Amino acid sequence: MTHKNNSWFRLDNAGKLYPSIMSSRVSTLFRLSVTLYEIVDPEILQNALNILMPRFPYFQVNLKSGIFWYYFVHTSKIPLVEEEIFYPCMNMEVKKRGKFPFRVLYYNKRISVEFSHSITDGTGGLIFLKSLIVEYFRLKGIETTDTEGFFKYNEAPHIEEYEDAFKKYYNKKIPKPPKKDRAFKFPFSLEEKGVYHIVTGIIPSKAILSKAKEFNVSLTEFLLALYFQSILEIIYSMPSKKRKKLIKPIILNVPVNLRGIYPSKTMRNFFISVTPKIDPRLGIYSFEEIIKYVHYFMQTEIDKRYISQQIKMNVKSELSIILRLFPLPLKNLVLPIAYNIVAESRYTSGLSNMGKITMPKEIEEYIDRFDLYPPPSQGNIIKVAIISYRDKLNITFGKLTSNNDVERIFFRKIRKMNIPVKIETN
Repeated sequence: MTHKNNSWFRLDNAGKLYPSIMSSRVSTLFRLSVTLYEIVDPEILQNALNILMPRFPYFQVNLKSGIFWYYFVHTSKIPLVEEEIFYPCMNMEVKKRGKFPFRVLYYNKRISVEFSHSITDGTGGLIFLKSLIVEYFRLKGIETTDTEGFFKYNEAPHIEEYEDAFKKYYNKKIPKPPKKDRAFKFPFSLEEKGVYHIVTGIIPSKAILSKAKEFNVSLTEFLLALYFQSILEIIYSMPSKKRKKLIKPIILNVPVNLRGIYPSKTMRNFFISVTPKIDPRLGIYSFEEIIKYVHYFMQTEIDKRYISQQIKMNVKSELSIILRLFPLPLKNLVLPIAYNIVAESRYTSGLSNMGKITMPKEIEEYIDRFDLYPPPSQGNIIKVAIISYRDKLNITFGKLTSNNDVERIFFRKIRKMNIPVKIETN
């Protein structure tokens, strides 16, 4: 594998799954966006992308189908920036000839990037977006001196940015983790295909961080506990007969960026999920009990020893002789079914926190906010994504249903803590 224009490379361990499970509802696309205080200039944005793409050669690719697996091939073409007209995270045919596994969108004051999880994860996507914004403002005459958290257009790509870090840190001697229970599912109707509802709550960061500190927990742990409590309220409010039929453990999928645990520079997928669980069949839970459980679960599970088990499970599945020998058309039939049984059925929902975003001081005053939208999933019809910039914490619910009970209960609980919430929808 090289940096030459005719190079090709395999999808990483996590990315290999996504092309086979893509559908009109499971797009595999997540979005990162930045909102400026001025109208976006699409010509400057295109020029910034043109200049920046050689720094990200592993994104300047097209997806191709082989005999057994999909793979990426480098292309000399550069994507055109597009004015946003569709629902977010929808209507992008990654597998179509000549299409890129990402796109750059603009609308009014907002610049967005949407990536297929086949090519990268949230960290890789965020580095790209930050680099694009820095280059956009450089072309507008604003140079930056800080280089933390993004790549400059005139830097050479590092070979480690290409690596499949899952395989690099795979240890075949580690035992696989135990199987997960089947999870409670929201009993809400699906929207028509191609529709993805977005509900964002904008909250003062300092206020909610202060509340989390009152419980001596991290912001992620605090919001996880609130989300568990909100879902429990949905379950407890059901008629008895319906509740008895549907009740199962609430299991949340919480992605963990592994670059802080392993010394990897990869720009491809490198995350695993931890899965805190509350079982409503065991009785009533107070908020204090939930937050105590979540805190100790997260402290225990985000440990290199347990994470190595997840890596073992993921890589071992890919190395299976039976799966490797399946031709790609058969994989495209089998993997969506297997994914639903082994993965999607084991989660109620997901919650991802990208944390606090910083930008160079020369341009931070030009930026209003960042947003993160989770990828739509037919198996987990509601997901939550969190990101903050300066004193704005944005909590987004991405939904394949028009039902608004979950986010209404969740944000109501925050407001009851005397924390203001501004709601936006698409």
